[in-house]
Amino acid sequence: MRRIKLNDGWQVRPKVNRFAELAGGGVEWSSVTLPHDAMISTERAREANAANAYFRGGSWEYRRVLDRASASADVVMLEFEGVYRDAVVYVNGSMAGRRPYGYSCFTLPIDHLLSPSHDNEIRVEARAGDDSRWYSGAGIYRDVWLLQSGRVHLHPAGFSVRSPEVDDCGATLAVAAVVNNRSGSTDQSVVRVEVLDDSGAVIARDDAPITTYPGEAASARRRIFVANPRRWSPEDPYLYRCRATLLDGEDVLDVEEVTFGIRSLSLDPSRGLRVNGKTVLLRGACVHHDNGPLGSATIPRAEERRVELLKAAGFNAIRSAHNPMSRAMLAACDRLGMLVMDETFDMWTQSKSEDDYARVFPDWWEADVEALIAKNQNHPSVVLYSIGNEIPDGSTPGGLRVSRALADKVRSLDDTRFVTQAVTGVLVGGPELFAELRPPAGGSDAEPSHEIGVNSAATSFGELLRSAMRSPIVDERTVEAFSHLDVAGYNYMDTRFAIDAELHPNRVMVGTETYASFIDEGWAAVQTHPQVIGDFTWTGWDYLGEAGIGRTEYGGEAPGFGMAAFLGAYPWLTAGCGDLDITGHRRPQSYYREIVFGRRSDPYIAVHRPDHHGLVVTHASPWSWPDVVASWSWPTHIGAPVAVDVYAAADEVELLVNGRSVGRQPAGVTHRFRAQFDVVYEPGELTAVAWHDDRVVGQAVLRSASQRLMLHVQPDRDQIAADPSDLAFVALGLVDEAGTLHTTADRRVEVAVAGPAALQAVASANPTAADAFNGTGCMTFDGRAIAIVRPEGAGVITITATAEGCDPYRVQVQAR
Repeated sequence: MRRIKLNDGWQVRPKVNRFAELAGGGVEWSSVTLPHDAMISTERAREANAANAYFRGGSWEYRRVLDRASASADVVMLEFEGVYRDAVVYVNGSMAGRRPYGYSCFTLPIDHLLSPSHDNEIRVEARAGDDSRWYSGAGIYRDVWLLQSGRVHLHPAGFSVRSPEVDDCGATLAVAAVVNNRSGSTDQSVVRVEVLDDSGAVIARDDAPITTYPGEAASARRRIFVANPRRWSPEDPYLYRCRATLLDGEDVLDVEEVTFGIRSLSLDPSRGLRVNGKTVLLRGACVHHDNGPLGSATIPRAEERRVELLKAAGFNAIRSAHNPMSRAMLAACDRLGMLVMDETFDMWTQSKSEDDYARVFPDWWEADVEALIAKNQNHPSVVLYSIGNEIPDGSTPGGLRVSRALADKVRSLDDTRFVTQAVTGVLVGGPELFAELRPPAGGSDAEPSHEIGVNSAATSFGELLRSAMRSPIVDERTVEAFSHLDVAGYNYMDTRFAIDAELHPNRVMVGTETYASFIDEGWAAVQTHPQVIGDFTWTGWDYLGEAGIGRTEYGGEAPGFGMAAFLGAYPWLTAGCGDLDITGHRRPQSYYREIVFGRRSDPYIAVHRPDHHGLVVTHASPWSWPDVVASWSWPTHIGAPVAVDVYAAADEVELLVNGRSVGRQPAGVTHRFRAQFDVVYEPGELTAVAWHDDRVVGQAVLRSASQRLMLHVQPDRDQIAADPSDLAFVALGLVDEAGTLHTTADRRVEVAVAGPAALQAVASANPTAADAFNGTGCMTFDGRAIAIVRPEGAGVITITATAEGCDPYRVQVQAR
């Protein structure tokens, strides 16, 4: 099948009423390159929904012209990797098809609607509104393809390669290719299957003759042996290719090629999850689908960069929350060695938002599960399918029926991975359990049972919730839901791991969502109980929407209890709870997690902002982290008290200010990997020394920035592809001559791009930023911002940044 990327030449505008347009009430079209998020450039509004980051939503339409040559093939199809939401596709004014779910790949035949005598118009309508609990974006936000073939062809989503038998000596591959016969006669052809290594050499080959009747689709299957396979693993993500060629004698009718990995999976409560016979503990990150400043636009380089940075931060697994992952991110996970839990739905038959997918779930769930499996079947990174997240009706008779149907459907299509579901005891426990979750008497003065640096009733609420999960009610109402799963998914129920390991010795469990503030306790349970295969934190990467759920507020009045307190008031933009912020910068909790995982020996210094010293925390949710920053530059607080946390696995931490010791404090596992100090700020050098048995085992240093302020600009790569699927991520920083960041000298930075490229976005990690991402500048946050540049052709791209009080800074990137 010939595949032509169809991302260029599109126009977009807000959806207009056809009668109004005829009367002169039209709206101008704007040219765009896909993937494109129509919502991210709209104005936010105070009265809009906080869950959607205060974006209003709306309806949009896209159009593109196909030249008449596109109609010359016998079979022509459009393939959309994702349109949010309620997509309706028209060709020359006639409806070609629709897809309500915003996250499914779908393919539509259009040859019957094309004209060979003139150009053809494609129109796509999409909308987004009160249909999501987070920022959804809108429009054609993933790639679009034009598919062309003859009447007898290989089905584009019907080519799969699996490795049911693998050992050191060899692997038996089960290869299946679906042949479609849209001709008017019986066809006899041959499917030639070739396996290629990463150098392109053919290492195995076989032929499968196949006869198809008119209008029939049939599968050609071969078992092919590969000697001495190099197995895919997170440590060695080796990939093969498999090519299927449809032959009529010597004539080539069609060709399809897929990338795959050879690896084995096994699961049991004694040895947990094993990849190639080796037990793997999932150090997991939940991620939403948006790319921060890019909105929901799934530009492949942005997806790849997220995987790169998450892996560098210590994660080895990603859970797509709460919808199918993009093809681009799956491909990056394959290449980089990141394991994947791919999730289907955030709701089944009961809505969570006013106009969400639950309205059409009964009619579309099977097609969307089929699309999920077709997308994932050749990706070795995918090890788990999640059939739902925090489903309100999950423990009802009807919900349990749906759950079994979903699990059975997934297994019927792909029995090589494992099935889970993310269940929360709060929903299944019902009113009886929820009554136990009221904040304790005493309001914000209530003390949490574990000191984690945020002293508030909300933190106590997190403790209370975790305690309530131990209730027998939770077990009673989840036992059937978990009984037909391969892995029981626990959302915020890590306190049940020890209980259920004893109650249900054959149950395998995973923390599908956990609080970052309790990772030390949750990870200890993962290491203690072999049937607990890992932990997925909420979240690995900060995201747009669910505005302010991770915020920490000081002073003033406590916001109370309920949804009004749960979400942040306008202009909150992000959730504020990721290990990495929306620009890709690691936040302090990321380093804490790395230490808990046992992957970092040096301590990490986290300084509480001096402005908050002595103030009472009036709001902090279970997703909050103390408002700390790795900085020793506080020029307006000389002589003022400052609280300092040091994260360390060592027994003790010694803190020194300008070489003078201010004391030692215990750390390590018995003190939740934290040492806490109160010091008086003076410019210079702050040093943390980690001690174990009177030996220095690690050290960290923070230095004050000098008075000189400079603007520094650093692209992530000097060379990029001359293709709009690539991006240059350009870090902008306010530094001194030694490169030390000025975290308190924030100012507006303006960016200009010259050459064959466009400035796609400029942003900081400020969770309450008012600047639109599609502008030419923004205010820095803690001295940082980022510019994202999208190439439009080959040549030298020049990026110039300016800021008040700084010399302009210019860098160049080569697009080849």
